Amino acid sequence: MSRVFVYVEQREGAIKKASLEALAAARALAGDAEVAAGIVGSGVGALASTLGQHGADKVWVADDARLELYSPTGAAKLIAAAVQAAGADICLCAATAQGKDLAARVAAKLDAGLASDVTALSLEGDVLVCERPVMSGKAVATIEIAPGAPRMATLRPNSVPPLAADPGRSCGSEPMQIDLDDADLASRVTSVERSEGGKIDVSEAETVVSGGRGIKGPEHWSVLEDLAEVLDAAVGASRAVVDAGWVGHDVQVGQTGKVVSPALYVAAGISGAIQHLAGMNSSKCIVAINKDPEAPIFKIADYGVVGDLFEVVPALTEAIRELRAD
Repeated sequence: MSRVFVYVEQREGAIKKASLEALAAARALAGDAEVAAGIVGSGVGALASTLGQHGADKVWVADDARLELYSPTGAAKLIAAAVQAAGADICLCAATAQGKDLAARVAAKLDAGLASDVTALSLEGDVLVCERPVMSGKAVATIEIAPGAPRMATLRPNSVPPLAADPGRSCGSEPMQIDLDDADLASRVTSVERSEGGKIDVSEAETVVSGGRGIKGPEHWSVLEDLAEVLDAAVGASRAVVDAGWVGHDVQVGQTGKVVSPALYVAAGISGAIQHLAGMNSSKCIVAINKDPEAPIFKIADYGVVGDLFEVVPALTEAIRELRAD
């Protein structure tokens, strides 16, 4: 069995769901071996018990006012040292913007192999086997990382379900040795600007409703927002919509936007260009709504509706609203 270390991302004292998913993957890899978690921030010590309930055996905590906002250089130094102190054979991070940034820095410090944005992990003997989509999702690459330095991987959000919290499960806690100078904190986040209305992050959402050029203009965007609201979904967009300035780049799904793997992906008025498919074709269930029966999106959709989205989407929204009311 291999000892596994997980970097846990938090924001304002709330643990990111994607990190709990990485913790679940770590638990599956470790078997009876130790799973350690590392968390960095200010006032984060109280989160150790939550991590224990979700599968961690030991939590390494770096609690310092200077770490309230993410410091790439400072966090990387602390996590690299914690991985070594924990004697971990494998280190996992969520494939979020922060997780991918930190993983690359830690891998460089540890001279470790790193597989990025993987969707499946397993051990064959002592070899870590990772799977990740390549060539815009047309193929799946298998990456093998042999024993040696700690092996590292970032796990795509929604690839592994988090473990249900076990209130009776506890874990140990260990403070990290915080030895940071000004040079270690030279790179840091200085402020965070939140999106309007506390919208769900499209890259981590369980359900995504996306719109394309078929929405015809920003004045019609509320049609998709209404459906997203009844589904508790995030709203995404194709590159054409973002390039037209109808919505911001932060919701773009695709090869040059965000890669998503929700349980349900609804594509309304999206033709299915390869650039967009590369960002969402690992979704568990894809529903396509398009008036063109030859639209490429139908080739990968689990369910397809040929029709005018301005008729289909409102009808779907109302039907879901009625079902939930009952």
